[in-house]
Amino acid sequence: MNCSITLEASKERPIVRRHPWVYATAIKRVDGQPKAGATVQILSQDGRWIAKGAYSPLSKIRVRVWSWSESEAIDHAFFKRKISTAIQHRQQWVRGTNAIRLIAGEADGLPGLIVDQYDRVIVCQFLSAGVEYWRDAIIGALLEQTRCTLMVERSDAAVRAREGLAEQSGILFGEHDGEPISVNEHGVQYGIDVLGGHKTGFYIDQRDNRRMVSELSKDRRVLNMFCYTGGFSLAALQGGAKSVMSVDSSGDALALAQRQMIMNGYSPELATWHDADAFATLRELRGAQEKFDLIVLDPPKFAPSAQHLERALKAYKEINRAALQLLNPGGLLFTFSCSGAVSPQHFEQMIASSVSEALGHMQDEATNYRVMQRLAAGLDHPVLASFPEGEYLKGLLLQRT
Repeated sequence: MNCSITLEASKERPIVRRHPWVYATAIKRVDGQPKAGATVQILSQDGRWIAKGAYSPLSKIRVRVWSWSESEAIDHAFFKRKISTAIQHRQQWVRGTNAIRLIAGEADGLPGLIVDQYDRVIVCQFLSAGVEYWRDAIIGALLEQTRCTLMVERSDAAVRAREGLAEQSGILFGEHDGEPISVNEHGVQYGIDVLGGHKTGFYIDQRDNRRMVSELSKDRRVLNMFCYTGGFSLAALQGGAKSVMSVDSSGDALALAQRQMIMNGYSPELATWHDADAFATLRELRGAQEKFDLIVLDPPKFAPSAQHLERALKAYKEINRAALQLLNPGGLLFTFSCSGAVSPQHFEQMIASSVSEALGHMQDEATNYRVMQRLAAGLDHPVLASFPEGEYLKGLLLQRT
């Protein structure tokens, strides 16, 4: 049966203008009994066709748009085309690494699908009812077009519960000996735990920012907070840092980071690794009047949803204020938020407030901070211009004058 939804008249404009999400509150009527993930037609109040998308009866995001072309069928061929186009984009734009985001959800016309490639290994996340409904078609197209030797599912994300889906992970194709997958990123070797690591195993989105840290680390004393498996730490060592202090609360992640340091041939004497709480460590460093020439703050998602925003901004401000006070004159702060609920405007306002408070604790009237560059994910993480919510990673490079 060809099921459809009819929008409230006041809610039509965003979808007409290519926003890919239809919220439950925007729907006036549902015709038919669409199953979770099934394709529905999206109609205006007066019956005009607008788009078609995947229905999710339990989610606040009730429909995710597949296409704004009425003649385009949503079938196996559709997913082959979308995946092929996404892969071609990466082949054209991404250089210097074999760790790539092949598919970035809405930006590649496949809302809810994340696919990362680590050399010959593919890691997938099916995060919406629509891509779950079409998972066999998607898996088949990925196997055919990537010729991977191993495919892993990491749909163990809490967001699946909002779609009425259970978390799941495991091997979809091939065999895995459990050892980290080795990838090269601009000359640094990283080991990726595709079955047990965060998300798909690694933060590919920070590739360009790691390269910048490498380029700016020579002869600097570096502090890397929330270091995970040491991505920024290894980049700093590659760039000739005088010393690197890395802090994370995961002993397993730190152990992998240290193995990677040895694998890359960096001197262990240049690096210290601390299994500790980042907030407490920043306070201790402030109390000890420690100073650094380059600091990285790349915390986990503090705001999983809009209702956590206020608490998250307080946490972001606390760590940024402390980091700013730990910088030497001329020192650099790379600071990030990966919380989609924190907009770029929220983030920059928080940084401005952190700067004001940090300056209030200083006696040097000549000190100030300036924004050197706004930071984001790389070219394999595009964002739809009509969907600014898709820009989850935002960052700033600041310098103490």
